[in-house]
Amino acid sequence: MTIKPGLYFITDSTLTRKDIFSDTLKALKAGVKTVQYREKDVSTLTLYENAVRLKELCHEYDAKFIMNDRIDVALAVKADGVHLGQDDMPLVEAQKLCGDKMIIGISTHSFDQAVEAQKSGADYIGFGPVFGTQTKKNAGNARGVEEFAEVLENVEIPVVAIGGVKTTNLPDLIEVGAKHAAVISEVVTAESVSTKVKEINALFNL
Repeated sequence: MTIKPGLYFITDSTLTRKDIFSDTLKALKAGVKTVQYREKDVSTLTLYENAVRLKELCHEYDAKFIMNDRIDVALAVKADGVHLGQDDMPLVEAQKLCGDKMIIGISTHSFDQAVEAQKSGADYIGFGPVFGTQTKKNAGNARGVEEFAEVLENVEIPVVAIGGVKTTNLPDLIEVGAKHAAVISEVVTAESVSTKVKEINALFNL
């Protein structure tokens, strides 16, 4: 199991013009095939209820639903996958819990972390921040297109470019081989989420 090429859509309740459900539905209708639910400051009950609703939306449009950080919620709602950071549960322990039932993605912030994630059995990785970003606090220093390209050359699993990625710099990443990217703020703050999603996927020739 893995993720399909194109825009990797991540919800953001702090930036959205309306709400995460409206954003997700518009993104799905526009062709998004992977949705990650990322939320930090709500109760576990709210996380669970939102995850149930988002997963149902995703499956209506034949898209994968990925839960950020919380393996317990991912398992409870039978998510398609879970995305873990460097400070979350170790991949080997997550694999024991998830078995082969779930896609497991890992956030990586250096070439070495990217290679190690693949070696440890991650199904895909997020790599970044490629560019400077305000969307995620403590994201770290920008890694740049050159290091991103180096990761692509040495990692066979899907690599999602994340961190400061916009329609203006995405072509630079595609030129070095990117097939997946998370464009967060530009999508969820757009006047038309659908139009922006289609614009991004068109850059991938999708």
